[in-house]
Amino acid sequence: MGHQVIIFDFSLIRGLWEARVKKNKERQRKEKERLEKSSLEKIKQEWNFILECRKKSIPQSKYLKNGFVDIDEKILDTCGKTPQLQKRLSLSDETNKERNKFIFHLSGEQWMEFPESLKDHTYLKEWHVSNTLIQTIPDYIALFQDLRVLELSKNQINHLPVEIGHLKNLKVLNVSFNNLKSVPPELGDCENLEKLDLSGNMEISELPFELSNLKQVTVVDVSANKFHSIPVCVLRMSNLQWLDISSNNLRDLPEDIDRNYVAGLDQLQTLLLQKNKLTYLPRALVNMSKLSLLVVSGDDLVEIPTAVCESTTGLKFVSLKDSPIETIVCEDTEEIIESEREREQFEKEFMKAYIEDLKERDSAPSYTTKVLFSLQL
Repeated sequence: MGHQVIIFDFSLIRGLWEARVKKNKERQRKEKERLEKSSLEKIKQEWNFILECRKKSIPQSKYLKNGFVDIDEKILDTCGKTPQLQKRLSLSDETNKERNKFIFHLSGEQWMEFPESLKDHTYLKEWHVSNTLIQTIPDYIALFQDLRVLELSKNQINHLPVEIGHLKNLKVLNVSFNNLKSVPPELGDCENLEKLDLSGNMEISELPFELSNLKQVTVVDVSANKFHSIPVCVLRMSNLQWLDISSNNLRDLPEDIDRNYVAGLDQLQTLLLQKNKLTYLPRALVNMSKLSLLVVSGDDLVEIPTAVCESTTGLKFVSLKDSPIETIVCEDTEEIIESEREREQFEKEFMKAYIEDLKERDSAPSYTTKVLFSLQL
């Protein structure tokens, strides 16, 4: 018996699909009309209009009538063209244009090294380099004596040159999510540094003692690395207000974290310790008078001082509960590291938003709050 071949009438099938497409478009049109007429869409339009008015410094009296928003576009055209506003916008544009002369931007995977012409622009005050394949910071960086900001996150940088110690005016150093394994002692010569971000390098396990000289530092982020303890140099940063050492290998904290170091951590306000291997917290944390936010992971903690949970000093104590994450079997070590790096970036953004929300809640309870921390890879 031979094969049976079924022959379709393609014109009939085409007509059927055209009818379905037409019906679907009609449904979309009606849904769009419904949304345009809905209160939600009106609120959205009003809010966008208010934002636009605020950008143009238009007073409320021009667009609010008896408590209702008048979204007449003429308001933007007439009020938005006042001589005062035009002058202000013009000055703002000139200021931004002047400021941009001193800022260097570089991004994109086509870049594997810094452009050679960069060394001719030693007057620059900021470098913003991200998402490139650059591995090395050029030695001639020492020539940039006016450099204030060095933002080099999400590249492939594998070491910091010793010449970085020549940047006496540097205030911000961000080399997060690169491939660093160590930090040169010369970084301690950057005496005006205020923010240091080494997070997401995955391999840094210690910091040189010379970084104790960084007395102006207020923010240190060394999360997502391999620290087994809080570096001594960090404990000696007398002006430190924010310390993120989450996602490391900490097993304990110094029992005398509040007093055993010269002017150490007196100003600390935020301490992020989640995703470590801590089993207990020292009672000395209560004696840190400025500490207002303490975040840990609660799964391994077996001893938490009652004074920490019930602190009357305004300390917000948060214990995060990590959800088990399904591990993807992968033979490529680099692929595993990259996956962990992406996860850390995601969690970092989450924590940033979460902490900002916590700060706004003045009446937040000071006792332990468990938060589900789940992530699907």
